[in-house]
Amino acid sequence: MILILWILASYGMTSILVWGSIFENVRIFIKANSKFFGDLISCTLCTSTWVGFFMSLVFGGLMNKFFTIPWYTCLFFDGMFTAGSVWALNTIIEFFEESLIA
Repeated sequence: MILILWILASYGMTSILVWGSIFENVRIFIKANSKFFGDLISCTLCTSTWVGFFMSLVFGGLMNKFFTIPWYTCLFFDGMFTAGSVWALNTIIEFFEESLIA
């Protein structure tokens, strides 16, 4: 259950940061002032990695629930897990959005 909640929360946060109208002015400002951070905030995979790092710090780490590992290792794997799960969920959603299957 915790994995599903983690994935849905991270997908939601990533979607808001990358496509949400609430952050549109912030994204425009970032893109105008920094190529690196502009590319970062435009990329679902990149943004979701940082969302995973953030969620790991705030919620105490997802991997710590399953493994006994140091916090910095947990931080890394939480970011990677979040990036992969958000990418997979986004790919599934885009498939159904673009599909002609009715």
